[in-house]
Amino acid sequence: MATELLTPPIRQTQVFVPELVYFEPDALDYPKGKRIHEWALKEGLPIRMTTSHNRITNLPGESDLEKYRIAKRTLVVGIRKTLKFDTSKPSAEYAIPIATGCMAHCHYCYLQTTLGAKPYIRVYVNTDDILKQAKQYIEERAPEITRFEAACTSDPVGLEHISGSLKEYIEFMGREPLGRLRFVTKFHHVEPLLDAKHNGHTRFRFSVNADYVIKNFEPATSSFYERIEAAGKVAKAGYPLGFIIAPIIWHEGWEEGYGELLHKLKEALPPEATSDLTFELIQHRFTKTAKNIIHQRYPKTKLEMDEAKRKYKWGRWGQGKYVYPDEQATALREFISERIFTHFPQAKIDYFT
Repeated sequence: MATELLTPPIRQTQVFVPELVYFEPDALDYPKGKRIHEWALKEGLPIRMTTSHNRITNLPGESDLEKYRIAKRTLVVGIRKTLKFDTSKPSAEYAIPIATGCMAHCHYCYLQTTLGAKPYIRVYVNTDDILKQAKQYIEERAPEITRFEAACTSDPVGLEHISGSLKEYIEFMGREPLGRLRFVTKFHHVEPLLDAKHNGHTRFRFSVNADYVIKNFEPATSSFYERIEAAGKVAKAGYPLGFIIAPIIWHEGWEEGYGELLHKLKEALPPEATSDLTFELIQHRFTKTAKNIIHQRYPKTKLEMDEAKRKYKWGRWGQGKYVYPDEQATALREFISERIFTHFPQAKIDYFT
């Protein structure tokens, strides 16, 4: 099994290059905006101007599905005006804005619903303002440590070669005794971050899953091999490492699939990767709204979303979602937890939800 894992994929996952780039005019007054504009010109990308990164109304495409796919390859460069951070439990105290939207096509992603009609990718150029606000939150909570999650609305690793923002955030938190950064990725393009002065204050997490899930529901992401190879590089660069197994999906052969996943992790990771290792476990869930959107955007998906097979769980603000019944959820949690501690006895499971 380890030999199979160490065989590189035939095709390497390339970095994201958008097909179309929009700029807010004021974004060009910022050094980051100018640099991204120069990059887009060098790449020969079509460039348009927009009054607001929240209102892109003239995207090309003949059908809603075609417009959606083009939007997922559209970059919008703007200024983040709302500087009040959302909460991000159970992962962190706050979600720190860095980007909104993702180039991946994960069928199950909650961004299908939260981004709605705005699936295009937005990056923000006023990172100094955002980090100044983060500093204020840190000072308000002192002497407690304040954790910030940078991947609530995007996959910032997949955009780092364009924005450079993640390295800024990492080095900012490295200088903050009471600040910590966390983010998760499905991409392996970690090279720009390996020399960052993180001071051990950033936990670099990778999203992993059973082969069945990656193969059927995670198009346009790095392969499992690429992610784990990148995890080894990150560990050697001294970052605390973590894995999110999400969404955990009940499927035929799930025990073999998740057992093999954890065996592969054990076989592939260097020793330094296991010294301070965390896991987060999230079972698959969906809302009726998400189900309708997913079926519109991925009409051939094999994703099981049968309400009759699920338990309805109420959430905040009177809205709920469909999760696995208690018996299935317990079986998933116990099986995966046991395999984690078998292979990584010093690891910590942060939560199962």
